[in-house]
Amino acid sequence: MSDPTKRTLRSNGTAFAIQRAKTAVGLFFLVGVMVGAVPAAPANTGAFSRPDSRPNVLLVMTDDQGYGDLHFHGNEKINTPVLDRLAAQSTRFDRFFVSPLCTPTRASLLSGRYYTRTGAISVTRGLETMRSNEVTIAEVLKQAGYATGCFGKWHLGEHYPNHPIGQGFDEFFGLPTGHWDNYFDPMLQHNTRMVSTKGYITDVLTDAAIRFIRAHRDQPFFCYVPYNAPHTPLQVADRYFNKYKDRGLDDRTAAIYGMVENIDENVGRLLQCLDELGLANRTIVFFLSDNGAEGPEGSRYNAGMRGMKGSVHEGGSRVPCFVRWPGRVAAGRVVTQIAAHIDLLPTIAELCGVKAPKTRPLDGVSLVPLLMGRAADWPDRTIFTRMPGWRTLVSYIEPVVQNLPRFPGAVRTQRWRLVNEGSGWQLYDMIDDPGQKRDIAAEHPQVVQRLSRAYEQWYADVTREPIRRPAIAVGYAEWPAVELPAPEAYFTGSIRWYNRWGFAHDWLTGWTNTADTIAWQIDVVHPGRYEVTVRYACPRQSVGTRLRVEAGREAVEGAITRAHPPQPRLRPTRSRKVRYIQTFATATLGTIALDKGQQRITLKAVDRPGPIICDVQSIGLRRLP
Repeated sequence: MSDPTKRTLRSNGTAFAIQRAKTAVGLFFLVGVMVGAVPAAPANTGAFSRPDSRPNVLLVMTDDQGYGDLHFHGNEKINTPVLDRLAAQSTRFDRFFVSPLCTPTRASLLSGRYYTRTGAISVTRGLETMRSNEVTIAEVLKQAGYATGCFGKWHLGEHYPNHPIGQGFDEFFGLPTGHWDNYFDPMLQHNTRMVSTKGYITDVLTDAAIRFIRAHRDQPFFCYVPYNAPHTPLQVADRYFNKYKDRGLDDRTAAIYGMVENIDENVGRLLQCLDELGLANRTIVFFLSDNGAEGPEGSRYNAGMRGMKGSVHEGGSRVPCFVRWPGRVAAGRVVTQIAAHIDLLPTIAELCGVKAPKTRPLDGVSLVPLLMGRAADWPDRTIFTRMPGWRTLVSYIEPVVQNLPRFPGAVRTQRWRLVNEGSGWQLYDMIDDPGQKRDIAAEHPQVVQRLSRAYEQWYADVTREPIRRPAIAVGYAEWPAVELPAPEAYFTGSIRWYNRWGFAHDWLTGWTNTADTIAWQIDVVHPGRYEVTVRYACPRQSVGTRLRVEAGREAVEGAITRAHPPQPRLRPTRSRKVRYIQTFATATLGTIALDKGQQRITLKAVDRPGPIICDVQSIGLRRLP
């Protein structure tokens, strides 16, 4: 809330959104922005003028659960009785689209904007960080008197103010980064500190969400539950896994279906909590997934769609979306009009009686007319998809991303899907050919021309603001201790990530030359003295290595006095995806004075008594009184 840019955007409201739409991408885009930015009052919401009379919102999103990973969608090999029942009790969006990867979907869902506008364009190296001046659903509802909680996978920036606590959530419990290596008795983050837990991660997250609901039963609440399952690693209890192995499924599919069945049970626990507290009729429940099913094409049931996670074809971004509100939203209604993640912020705001929320310019539209069955004149829309190309981006070493690739990308209307995977446009009639069997681009050149021009205009607009790897903020009173992790480092020479791509929890290895360095870009918001620590692993021969941390003209040196030589071990999983994990020791190097503003902080080795210097997981900076 302290971000001055965010305060300015809130005061400007939606007028800026409409003006920008007029000048940027033409009438087809203007319609979408206007509908989302100036929502009409929904039927029967006059009673929501008082905060204590507004409906609660429970938003559940799973990770890598495809459209076909539900029995309700025709998958005879999986059991999802709770989600099947929720679907039957809900209005269902049959053509609901998200992004092909997790971070982009989360950014769009929470902000109501295409992810490229938010800065969160990849999945690691800081490029998964949503800019702090983005206004989230949580901030919109918090201003309207809601208690707000996030329980699960954030993946939009692990450092304050990009952290959930800085983006409108009163409480956070879960994993701030993109994935977790251990699902049994995991260490999780509760607000600003790590805590130990007992149990399976999805159960533990549900426990926390239920505690939040019970604590706020007497005031409107927004409970966001972004489960991290069934994302890898494929860790699940034997009783789930064995059930699907006994059905003849391979290890990978059996594990995924077991993880989904566990999710199903936990959604049941959330719904039961609402029933027990008498809140079911006062709570709007949303359920969706963040992208298509993960895995190679054809590896499991996908409802006949082409493409899976990472693809700009239908199967990469079409997901289930159920909305249940007993007595207000019709059970069993199927909405066939296309809709997307960018629509949830304006939809939720309108359902909760928050008129004209002060946000950044929205791309989404309110779906309330569709939910209320009064959309006879609903116009056709144009929804855009772009695959981030994370392999290219995580290898990018510059702080500013230049020439963000246009493709792979896609355009979706009610009838057409136009796709470009980097080698030319393909066109599919999604009404006559929902499985995308036949490319008819040559038969409809005018459609290709019209939709490809729309994509180019959209791309130019959403990439107008340069994409920059954010500096890590240091010194906030709300977050006095900051960890600078290896995935966000700049490094030289033979230093490399142990697991190649530098995903969350990876570390730096191969440091043998004292001329090589590891550095981070930081933004010091409060100058002063900071305690400096390093998280390391090294053999006995490296004891005595002196490390030096420099920032501007200031520096601090300290020695590694204790060996910590454990061998990296394979992360447990029921798939063939290999990843190593490691434990680290902590050495305190001393204190350093940091000036206010952006600067580079660099880790160097002064000497090297052994064959290697050390492996590095992170350095820590703790502001001293």
